Amino acid sequence: MSWTLVFSKRANKQKDKLPARIRVRLDALTMAIEIAGPVQPTMPHFGKLKGLGGDLYHCHLNKGRPTYVAVWQVKDRTVELVEVTYVGTHEKAPY
Repeated sequence: MSWTLVFSKRANKQKDKLPARIRVRLDALTMAIEIAGPVQPTMPHFGKLKGLGGDLYHCHLNKGRPTYVAVWQVKDRTVELVEVTYVGTHEKAPY
C-alpha cells in the first residue's frame, strides 16, 4: 500500500518559488515517500527532528549554499498520510 502525500498551504506556496533543479529533487523525494513511506535514510542529511513532537523528518535537497531542505510529518499512520510542512532554505527552516 502506498502513502498519500499532501503539501500544506505554506509548503505549496514555497514549492512554487523553488529553483527548477530543486523542484526536481523535491519531486523525487515526494515519489520516494509515496512509495516507501516517510523514513528515507538514503536522502542526504535525512533525520528525525527530535524535541518537536510527533513523527517529524527532514532532509537536504542539495549541497552548497543556499541549502534547501524539506520538512514533513506523519499525520496518520493507519491511513498512511504524510504532510510536507516546509520547503525552502536551511536558514529559515522551522527547527
